[in-house]
Amino acid sequence: MTGEIGRRSGGDNVLEREGYAVAAGSALGFVALGRGSDAFGFMDTFLDRLFEYIGSKEVYREKILNATIAADDQSGNTGQMMDSTQINVDVTAPGAIIALALIFMKAESQEIAARLSIPDTYFDLQYVRPDFVMLRVIARNLILWSRIQPSIDWIGSQVPESIKFGVLNMGEGAIDCDDFDAEALFQAYVNIVTGACIAIGLKYAGSRNGDAQEILYNYTVHFLNEIKHISVRTPSMLPKGLLQYVDRGTLELCLHLIVLSLSLVMAGSGHLQTFRLLRYLRGRSSAEGQVNYGLQMAVSLAIGFLFLGGGTHTFSTSNSAIAALLITLYPRLPTGPNDNRCHLQAFRHLYVIATEPRRVQTVDVDTGLPVYCPLEVTVAETEYYDETYYCEVTPCLLPERSVLKNVRVCGPRYWPQVIKLKPEDKPWWRSGDKTDPFNGGVLYIKRKVGSCSYSDDPIGCQSLLSRAMHEVCDTPSTSCVTQPNRSSLSSFRVDQLVSTFSANPSLIAFAKLCCESWKGKCNDNFQEFCSQVLYECMSKDRPALLQVYISFYTIIESMWEHLKSGHFPFFDSLFLSSLKVALAYNGALVDGRISSGGIIQSTFLESLTKRVDNIFAELPNLKASFVSYLGTGKWPDAQSDAVLLSWYLQWYSIPPPHVVASAVEKIRPRSPGGGSMLPLLRLLLPTTHLVGLMEIEKLQMPMRP
Repeated sequence: MTGEIGRRSGGDNVLEREGYAVAAGSALGFVALGRGSDAFGFMDTFLDRLFEYIGSKEVYREKILNATIAADDQSGNTGQMMDSTQINVDVTAPGAIIALALIFMKAESQEIAARLSIPDTYFDLQYVRPDFVMLRVIARNLILWSRIQPSIDWIGSQVPESIKFGVLNMGEGAIDCDDFDAEALFQAYVNIVTGACIAIGLKYAGSRNGDAQEILYNYTVHFLNEIKHISVRTPSMLPKGLLQYVDRGTLELCLHLIVLSLSLVMAGSGHLQTFRLLRYLRGRSSAEGQVNYGLQMAVSLAIGFLFLGGGTHTFSTSNSAIAALLITLYPRLPTGPNDNRCHLQAFRHLYVIATEPRRVQTVDVDTGLPVYCPLEVTVAETEYYDETYYCEVTPCLLPERSVLKNVRVCGPRYWPQVIKLKPEDKPWWRSGDKTDPFNGGVLYIKRKVGSCSYSDDPIGCQSLLSRAMHEVCDTPSTSCVTQPNRSSLSSFRVDQLVSTFSANPSLIAFAKLCCESWKGKCNDNFQEFCSQVLYECMSKDRPALLQVYISFYTIIESMWEHLKSGHFPFFDSLFLSSLKVALAYNGALVDGRISSGGIIQSTFLESLTKRVDNIFAELPNLKASFVSYLGTGKWPDAQSDAVLLSWYLQWYSIPPPHVVASAVEKIRPRSPGGGSMLPLLRLLLPTTHLVGLMEIEKLQMPMRP
């Protein structure tokens, strides 16, 4: 590949000789990408040859280039590209510069960067093509990667003092224009600035860095104003009147290369200000000079970068990604669809290598729909900056995996969660990685009940309607027969309030059902209970408790209704055990054995307890079954009576008959004279409820002497 860079002109591809050398240099750079001095064993000789292709002064001083061109080399079609020396630097320099830039990428090699020097005298400027100066600036900064800064001062530091002095003082007449070529001076200046802007675009590709975006935008506007002859003061510190010394084609090229660099920084973001600029450049008329195929291609490419992957992808800054972007943004634009003379147009598609999916979309876990949500993104500390964090609203693009530390769901409307990452484990995002918490770009979150989504309530004012919920729920229930319109209006109001606070379909359906007429039967007490429970669950952000409240209420009520009718639709007593567990938990809260964590309201549990006690007290056949059970130890013959007795024994935790008899036998000698047995029964049967102990005492009173 090194030999192909310096291959002599010949054959039918003479006109595309420079493009061939660039392709060979790019391939050589990819082979030894980022390897630096360890790329090859014969590195010194190899570097000398590459710098010889560039036309470095040091190489020419060491070597005597007095070789003559053989007669057979001058035959054929070589007349179309005359090689005055053994090496045509105009052809080989771009490929060699790109090869060096890729091989020593991020190597921080001062030696190589110094050898890729920029002409710093007026004499040297006349012997170096301005577009090669731009390539050297790009290559130097890719090697000295850590020194790239998105600032005007850094761009100014890339310009040699002699060139800067000559450009800034040219308009003031401080320099005699006859002593040197003013056009070469200004051509070098704009190419150096453009090369520095391209380096910034590569360094901050896909980062959406605010400083990089601002400075590239300012330089773009300045070049555009210079082309349009508009005198506007900008902070770019560029000299005015560039069109007087630089041809319009060069300024147009520099303008569009900076625009491409700007699109690299804002890739995938759809930045509105950048898009407006690109839309203006795209719509320029032919009268303004915007008719070149290459310039139109650059604008189209920049628009594609800005909306990369529909906003789901952006660019990486790994070595392979930067190399692909450098080849894509090679600063020579074609003049037509078939122009491959300096750069193969197919290489413009290599940006695909640098893309990676970094979009994250938050999805409501209850509804499965995408929602807006603020995220706090923490960027890990590096040697260039401290640990920082910033906030984004989803859907958004995450930073590179190599610097991402954690992502936290923030804001008062969603339950917080923190996803911690270790950048050193996986430096790059990998598509299809199942261990990646952001695989597929989806992050599931849960909204707090009582809060609206950001799409329904962007500024958070509707959440104040939770105060009105109590007003609606406390509205006196009206007769569904005499006032049907008012009932439907109340149903509509509750449904609206619930839908603003929660997207849970179960809660919305319950809000509609609890305020309706229940299929023509008016049950005002149950409707009022449902409204109060709905307000309780929503105001305390506990929607799962709604089912618990309704289950306890309906089971106890249906228990009484079926006992009165003598029909038993269920024989399971598990609901009594669940109610006793809830009572025990509530008792521990009251006694202070549990400091916090109240779930169900104490008043509701106490009302259920009282209701069950009243049900057992109003059943006439239950007492006879209980007396027979303690006396004989046999269950009643009727299945309904047996079920009632099992409920009664379980509710009051009454032990088997032989345990009760044993306890009574122990107590009888200790309570002479007809004293109360209740205290001693309490000691011997500690798990039995007080009501059960009192019933046992009543049954044993006739047996006393």
